[in-house]
Formats: sequence, structure tokens, C-alpha cells
Amino acid sequence: MGLIDIFMAVKRDQRRRQIQSSSLPVASAAKRKVSSCQKDDYSEVTKIPRYSGPYLPEDIWCQIHALLPLQDAARAGCVSHDFLNSWRCRPNLTLSEKTLGLKENAFGGARQARYFTKIVDGIMKKHSGIGVKTFTLQYCGSCIQASHLNNWLQIAVTPGLEELVLSLPPVPQAEYYNFPCPFLLNGRGDSIRNLNLTCCAFHPLAGLGCLRKLHLYQVHITGDELECLLSNSFVLEKLNLMHCNKIICLKILCLLKELNHLTVFECATLEVIENKAPNLSTVRIDGALIRLPFGDSLQVKDLEILCSSESNLVHYACAELPLIMPNLETLAISSVDEILNTPVLPAKFLHLKELEISLGVSEGPFSPAYDYFSLVYFLDACPGLETFILAVLQTRMKHRSISGNCSGLRLMPERHHASINNVKIIGFCSAKSMVELTCHILDSATSLVNLTLDTIYDGGYESTDRLAVHEIGHCSPIGKHMIMEADKALLAIDKYIVPKVPSRVNLNIKKPCSRCHAL
Repeated sequence: MGLIDIFMAVKRDQRRRQIQSSSLPVASAAKRKVSSCQKDDYSEVTKIPRYSGPYLPEDIWCQIHALLPLQDAARAGCVSHDFLNSWRCRPNLTLSEKTLGLKENAFGGARQARYFTKIVDGIMKKHSGIGVKTFTLQYCGSCIQASHLNNWLQIAVTPGLEELVLSLPPVPQAEYYNFPCPFLLNGRGDSIRNLNLTCCAFHPLAGLGCLRKLHLYQVHITGDELECLLSNSFVLEKLNLMHCNKIICLKILCLLKELNHLTVFECATLEVIENKAPNLSTVRIDGALIRLPFGDSLQVKDLEILCSSESNLVHYACAELPLIMPNLETLAISSVDEILNTPVLPAKFLHLKELEISLGVSEGPFSPAYDYFSLVYFLDACPGLETFILAVLQTRMKHRSISGNCSGLRLMPERHHASINNVKIIGFCSAKSMVELTCHILDSATSLVNLTLDTIYDGGYESTDRLAVHEIGHCSPIGKHMIMEADKALLAIDKYIVPKVPSRVNLNIKKPCSRCHAL
């Protein structure tokens, strides 16, 4: 018996108890008129069954109803007037193909859109709009008519709404749905804390006083319009802008004292970021935009440079970031190409604790000319570094493989890394420069506790035994070239790395899966 069945059974018991209770005065009057012998017979006939289910106030039933999945809640509203009242005031509305039980593109194209529209239209017309706390509309099919979207939003956007998510399918820019910003005026949008919009045009007329999270993905909004929204959203904490290609200048005002997290990715027309937010500590930005003027950045502690088509991002980070963001505590860099080796840094990252560098291409080798050993200069500029992660994704290895004895390995004995205690290299290969980097870390990291060498780049499963992932799925597919390279890497580890591992260090070697990565 499912939750909806239990729910309905208990509600029927409650209703039967109410009916039986209301008939008690009539039964008592009849008893006074019959003889004593008749009274015994009558009592047997009208014996009231004992109620064993819970008796709950109506507001409790409304809360339980609100916790039911959308399909079960709608089903309950169809068979009970009491539940229909609860349905009309349901606080959480999540409308998607999944929650409505529709298979994605089951009918295909326009027909699927019409069917989705018909269902959602029926749901929204039966809802009063009162008490809505969250409204989520997600649809991945073909375009839905703007008139239907307007009607649904007019019902949902009422005083008290806290979260609004509108995710529409991608369409040509000229056909973007124009979000009805007047619906947010006159107090109707004042309670919104989380606003998440995808694939629409958004031209705000004022700020949202309670807004804490703003996520815009493929949204048509200009820099001036965004400034209008932000200028009166004083409690905003998180701002995400992705593929918003109408913004030229992003102005983040000093009034946004609560803003601590900013993500900007693939905003093609963006030319400058004017940041004046005093407490912005976490920044996620793509490689093309990190080179733009940023404004105040001394307070930034966590920086992630997201993968883009830009090259030499590691080189740029070493050459520029110590001067621009000297107070970083965590730094993650993703680069698709490094032609220039890591340079000697002009200044030190005195506060950096975690460094993650991801180098990779989806096809072919990663920059054969790049010297992994040059990353020693980066480590040397981070005297407080505790965790270092290097991940290399490639489908072929074209670096010079290591050979011969250990006497030919490069050394930098004058450079020490006293704070590093955890090192992980994912996609470890037999490249001579990568083996040299690993040996240098073993020689110079006097506090090293854990060293993980993963010979396969497959998404970072934590288990040492890759067969363990078969309990939840399968290993990521790996080409035969990298499987063969993994075997070479294991030989290099045995010959050059293992003899150097101190007794205090826990060496974790991750091998290819014997089931999925066998040739």
C-alpha cells in the first residue's frame, strides 16, 4: 500500500467517524422509546465500530497533502472535497514532464507541448494561488504559447511566493518568451528569495527586496536592467550569470553587502566587471572572462576558473593572480591547452590552502611540449599549501616517456613544501616530467601523508578498487591507447616512485578496471 492509499484510507475512517458521531443523538432517542428486551436487540444492530485511526485537524491534513508527490496530491483532490480544498492551496507546485508522469518527447514536438499545456492548465485553473511558496515550471520540449505561461504565472506569483523557477526550452533568440515583469510589482514579488530563469527575456522594473539567489541562464537582460534589479536587492547572497549575451558591463554595487558568491560563464559580450561588493569571497568565472578588469578583488578567497577555449590559464594564474587576488585560500583552474610552461611567480599566495589544476582535451594528447615539472614553481609560491590535485585528461599520450635509471631525473633540492600533506594526480602517465614532479614532491614535502596516483581519468571515483563502482554503475569508457598507457604508468610507478615513498606516506595506486578496461 502506497502513501496515497494509506492517506485515503485514514481520511475515509475519519469521515465515517464524523458521520457516526452525528447520529448518536438520534440513536439515543430511539433507545428511550423501546422496551428493555427490544433495547438489547436494538443495541446489537446499532453497535458503533471503534475507530482506530488518528483524528487530525484539517490544517494537519493540508500539511500532509502538501508533502505528497504531485500526481498523488492531484489524485487525492479528485476523490475528496476536503483534499480539493487542500489542493487549491498547495504551497509547492513543481510542474515538469517528470512530476506529471510524462515521458520525455513521448508524443514528439508540438503534440507533446499541447499535452503538457493541457495538464498544467487544468492544474493551475483549480489552484487559488493562495499560499504558494514555491513554483517551478520546467519543460524541455517545443515552445509553449506565451499566453499560457502568462496565465500560469499570474496565478502563481502572489504575495508569499518564495521561490520561482522557470526553465523553458532553447529557441531562436527572436522567439524568447518575455517574462511579465509587471507581475512582480505591487508587492507580489517582494517575498521572492530565489529566482531562477532559463531561456527567456527578462526586463526588471525594480529590485526584489527579499531576493537572496538569482540564477539567469540564457536570459536576455542588459547590464543596465540587471543593475536596476540589483540596486534594490540588498540581501542578495548568490548571483549566477550563464550565457547571458546582452550584458556588456556588469556592475556589482557596494550596497550588496551580503553578496558572497558570483558565477559568470560564457557571457560573450561582457567587457568589464565592476565589482564593489565588500564581502564577495567566492568567484567562479570562465577562462575568457578572468582576464577582464574585475574591480575590488582583495576579499576573494575562493576562485574557480572554469573550462573554456582559452589556453595558458595556468601560466596566467601564476603571472597575474598573486597581485590581483593575493588572499586566495582555494584555487581551481581548468585549461584545455598550456603552450607556455609555468613561470616563476612574481609574488606568493601566502594564504592558499588548496590548489586544483585540471588539464585536458576531449580528443588527442594534451600539449606534448608542456613541462609538468614546471609546476614546482607554482607549489613553491604557496608556502601554506596543504592539498594539491592535478588531473590530466587526454585520449593519447605524446609526452616523452621516462626511461633509464633515476640518475637522469631533474632535481630542485632547494625548494621545500613543508605544509603539503595530501597530493592526488589523476590521469598519471609515464611522461618523464610527470614522474619528475611526483618524485620532487616525495623529496620536498616533509609533511606529506597521502599520495594518490590514478592511472585512469574516469570521473574521479574514490574507491581504490574500480570494480566497486559496478555496484552503482559502470566504469567510464577508456580508449585502448590510454589503457596501454596506464600499464606503462604502473611500471613507472613501481620503478621510480615506490622506492622513494617514505614510511609515513600512504601511497594509493589506482589501476584500470580488470573488467571494463581489459584489452
